[in-house]
Amino acid sequence: MENVIMLHNQQLKNLTWLLITVGILLLDQATKFYATSLLSFEAPVVVFTGFNLTLAHNTGAAFSLFHQYNGGQLIFFTVLAISVSIYLLVWLYRLDVNADTNLKIAISLLLGGTIGNLIDRVSFGYVIDFIQLYYKNFYWPIFNIADSSITVGAALLIYAYARLPKGNNTN
Repeated sequence: MENVIMLHNQQLKNLTWLLITVGILLLDQATKFYATSLLSFEAPVVVFTGFNLTLAHNTGAAFSLFHQYNGGQLIFFTVLAISVSIYLLVWLYRLDVNADTNLKIAISLLLGGTIGNLIDRVSFGYVIDFIQLYYKNFYWPIFNIADSSITVGAALLIYAYARLPKGNNTN
């Protein structure tokens, strides 16, 4: 019984990494609130060369992927985001307390970004994007803090797994 309690306490320590998730979520939602309050739809505001703030509504995935399809993607991406969020939360909870810190941060970033965009999708039927980067005539798709968090989290996840010794299982 004592081992079960000790294991449960170790797993609860992993949930302290949810503070990163909550931080990303709050930053994402606050910046989207200000973007919708201060920016006009699809009217770029130049911050400096190469960086605009441009309010956009994205019905697709991250970086406007699949936005051209009208219809079922809202339900698909909503169900996908809920499923991924549950998976990431369970994964974080079950991780060994001594698991790689980069892995825990990666999961937390992925979770924060996924939930941030999920809130928009459920609330508005689209994701609020506002960060626009460009170089000369090349414009990167408009994105938000949640998209950035997902991208950094995915890169960190790859990095964390690349550093694992062969045959090591972190599940």
